Amino acid sequence: MFSKLKQDIPSGLVVFLVALPLCLGVALASGAPLLSGVISGVIGGIVVGILSHSNTSVSGPAAGLVTLVLAAIAGLGEYRTFLLAVFLAGFIQIIIGFLRGGFIANYIPSNVIQGLLASIGIILILKQIPHAVGFDVDPEEDFIFFQKDGENTFSELFNIIKYFSWGAVIIAISSLSLIIGYDKSKWKLLKFLPSPVLVILLGILLNTVFQNYIPQWYLSQKHLVSIPSIKNWESVFFFPNFSAILNTKVWYFAITIAAFATLETLLNLDAVERIDPHKRLASPNRELVAQGIGNSLSGLIGGLPITSVIVRSSVNIYAGAESKFSTIFHGILLSISVVFFGSFLNLIPLSSLAVILIVTGFKLTKLNLYQSIYKKGIYQFLPFIATIIAIIFTDLLTGVLIGLSISFIFILKNNYKNPFSVETETLNIGETVRIELPNQVSFLNKASIKDTLWAIPENSKLIVDASNCNFIDHDILEVLEEFKTVVSIEKKIQLNLIGLKDSYELSDQVQFVNILDKEAQQKLTPDEILDFLKRGNERFVKGKWSEKYFKHQVNATAFGQNPIAVVLSCIDSRTSPEIIFDAGLGDIISIRIAGNIVNEEILGSLELSCAKIGTKLIVVLGHSNCGAVSSALYALREGNIASITNKIQKAIDESEKIIHPIQKENEHIFNHVVKANVKNSIHEILSHSSFLSEKVESKEIKIVSGFYDTSSGEVQFFETIE
Repeated sequence: MFSKLKQDIPSGLVVFLVALPLCLGVALASGAPLLSGVISGVIGGIVVGILSHSNTSVSGPAAGLVTLVLAAIAGLGEYRTFLLAVFLAGFIQIIIGFLRGGFIANYIPSNVIQGLLASIGIILILKQIPHAVGFDVDPEEDFIFFQKDGENTFSELFNIIKYFSWGAVIIAISSLSLIIGYDKSKWKLLKFLPSPVLVILLGILLNTVFQNYIPQWYLSQKHLVSIPSIKNWESVFFFPNFSAILNTKVWYFAITIAAFATLETLLNLDAVERIDPHKRLASPNRELVAQGIGNSLSGLIGGLPITSVIVRSSVNIYAGAESKFSTIFHGILLSISVVFFGSFLNLIPLSSLAVILIVTGFKLTKLNLYQSIYKKGIYQFLPFIATIIAIIFTDLLTGVLIGLSISFIFILKNNYKNPFSVETETLNIGETVRIELPNQVSFLNKASIKDTLWAIPENSKLIVDASNCNFIDHDILEVLEEFKTVVSIEKKIQLNLIGLKDSYELSDQVQFVNILDKEAQQKLTPDEILDFLKRGNERFVKGKWSEKYFKHQVNATAFGQNPIAVVLSCIDSRTSPEIIFDAGLGDIISIRIAGNIVNEEILGSLELSCAKIGTKLIVVLGHSNCGAVSSALYALREGNIASITNKIQKAIDESEKIIHPIQKENEHIFNHVVKANVKNSIHEILSHSSFLSEKVESKEIKIVSGFYDTSSGEVQFFETIE
């Protein structure tokens, strides 16, 4: 915490200068004693700052709770009874933190949080422009659109034409120029001072010049920071009225304050983490405990409710804060400023502070933020814009709730449209509809799942796969149960319901397996079988394997087999045909020999597969990075290896006629040899097996050659022999 003092001390000073008038303004707007805002600012900075794990969040009295504080003071009748409600609200927050209630923050959509940040930026700009030009009728913290004096944010902008001060305008323009020029300059004379500190000093200097040389531009006290003087400590600290602890109104307002303060803190904490350049995270539960302790202490000595405040936090970040010492230091400055530095701080022009906040506002609502969210789609952009508009015209909490509501509507719509994947697979046994449920299946998915299941045609084969589900809502289990026990039976739908947890009342069911009978095998043509293999390889490459139900396939194939193809492939461990073609038990006869060469035993196995078992497709499959081909290229002839490499040598000799010289390390040349070797194997099959040659000529069977890429998993059928 103390390793970044060079950055944290100046940034803490900037936050203090911005926070001081805001603390006083919140107290004034709340109808509370003026210094109560400073008390809560001190506690938010020092106490919450120390207890919190956030490096950037700054806590203090929040403008968003002004309406609630006014209502609470009026409803309870006196300020001391209100302090009891604040004290109890803090304890409620502590309990929420210990119960890990901070998880709520994880369920607030990012577009709503980004809308919150952008709206705060816009409000800062709109609300601070009048102060920048000397129209200081409203308090600094007044962020509400409809003001008490009957004006609103936009009408105030028109009023500045009549009431602006040239002195404030000159200070604002000079301050803005200083910030822009200083921040962009590569050479900074005062590197240890951030530009906002220089802006404050410049404002004081210019107003002093105006006082002495241009009195008509001089800013009087109403345009400056105004810190009240302390006559006695009894006027500073107030204590709760504990005799009212049984008053139900006290508990009502305590719970209400705790709820609003908790929600605002969680929202602001998430927002602050998004603009933190280091993207550091803080425990929301720890933050609630820290806020609760701060609120209880604030209520105990006369302060206002405390929350994490986005305005101060964003100023803190953009001023260069690196650790929470900046927050603590700002609290220390607040605690001593009223007593020791009041006369100096009262020299600061409000127009200088306004420029700092306006620049912060522009940083929060950059144009590229709108562009980036718009590119994400209308479902992200509309809740974002709605949150901005709602916060501008209402307040932070109301605006966020409106944004959440709109976001929730889109979530409902998305859950209805596409909460799960539905695919139609063409397997050996025909078309099969497959529904794969997502990780979480809640009641929000009920309507779409029910509509999809009830729309499955009669006599279909359906797989409902819940293997990836960690949670299935009881409402969804009821829908699946109804479909399983009633609808699927009446519509004669063969249903495989798989992947359900043992803890569910509903159990798995398998009514069909992907196994061919003899009649179906004989009806298939070689081209249809080849198409099955191609689609199976596509599923393998995409990682969308069909369910095998091996236990059921074992039972189904116990007394016979009806495979659709025979694959002659290499012994390489990476080229198992059943896997790369997404085939089941009994679908493929696999003949494996190094280099997929042909000898008498191989020919006998191929003839047996076609003549006696009924397969109509032979695939001779080579592959990249083949060890047998590599051995042949390097002329390995030791022992029985020669029986393999000598046969592959013919493919090498043929390749040399086309590509000379053969470069063993060249992948393209290597694969050319592999494919030539596959072609030679097919030629040898047709030359030495009259039975297979006749069957190919009569188009009863087909022989195809394939090449398997070990890096992508894709099989390329590059030549067909009929």
